[in-house]
Amino acid sequence: MILKPILGSKNLERVLIFLAARNEGYAREIARFYDTDLMPVQNQLEKLEDGGVIVRKKIGKTILFQFNPRYPFLQELTTLLEKALEYYPEEIRDRLLYNLRRPRQQEKPL
Repeated sequence: MILKPILGSKNLERVLIFLAARNEGYAREIARFYDTDLMPVQNQLEKLEDGGVIVRKKIGKTILFQFNPRYPFLQELTTLLEKALEYYPEEIRDRLLYNLRRPRQQEKPL
C-alpha cells in the first residue's frame, strides 16, 4: 500500500486505485479483486460519494461507481493514482489493467 500513509486507509487506496485503473466498478467487484470483505469497500465508496469524489450510476440492479467529472481536484487525484499504480507490483498492475467483461449475448432481451 503506497498511498496508505497519505490516505489513512488501505481500503480507500484500493477503491481509488481500482477506479483509476478501470474507470468504473461496483462494490462486490472491488472486494473480490482484493479478496477482502464487502463492507469496508462499501463504506469507502459511500464516503467518497458523500465527498463528491465519485458518483454512482445504476445499470439494472448494479450500482457502478466512477470518478465525478465535476470534482475540482480530479486531474490532480488521477495523476497521483496513476503515478502510484506505476509502483505497484507488476502482477497486481496487470490484473487491474486487464479488464475483461463479457459482452451481452446477441439474442438476450434488453
